Amino acid sequence: MTTTTAHTPGQAATRFGEFTVIDVRTPGEYATGHLPGAHNVPLDRLDEAADALRKAAQRTPLLLVCASGARSAKGCVQLAAHGIAAGTLDGGTAAWAAAGHEIERPAEARATWPMDRQVRLAAGTLVLVGFLAGLAWPPAHWLSGAIGAGLLFSGVTNACGMAAALSKLPHNRPPKSAVPFQQTLQRLTG
Repeated sequence: MTTTTAHTPGQAATRFGEFTVIDVRTPGEYATGHLPGAHNVPLDRLDEAADALRKAAQRTPLLLVCASGARSAKGCVQLAAHGIAAGTLDGGTAAWAAAGHEIERPAEARATWPMDRQVRLAAGTLVLVGFLAGLAWPPAHWLSGAIGAGLLFSGVTNACGMAAALSKLPHNRPPKSAVPFQQTLQRLTG
């Protein structure tokens, strides 16, 4: 069984050259700025990238990164199921930047909210709309109930259909200059 190591930004910075850095955020989030040299392998594609990540981990330790550290911790657990050891960055890119460490920002970088914030906004908006519409037409309350059930299901299964749907929106897609996923896998197998 593999274990997950959590690194503070300071610990990760002192060993930064030893790691293969994997950013598990969506391509849109990654395009807004990432740790230097980080490879973008979104959390929902880790299983697909397991072979390439295994080869990369044989050369250097993997450090998974996301916006806050929550998704990268999930990614470490996901990789552990494949027998791949990986560490996570406590506090994610936000803590890394707050500690004064460098963030690579492509010239065409645009501000994209983290996926969890997008989900909270969409779910909250739909619940509020369902509630308000239900005041005039009571069956509209079912919208709020359906969103609540979806959030409950997401919490129990750790899978979020709303995040999957939101990730398809244009602002969450990678810019045209982004490295294609297959090319990222080739770089990781090295």
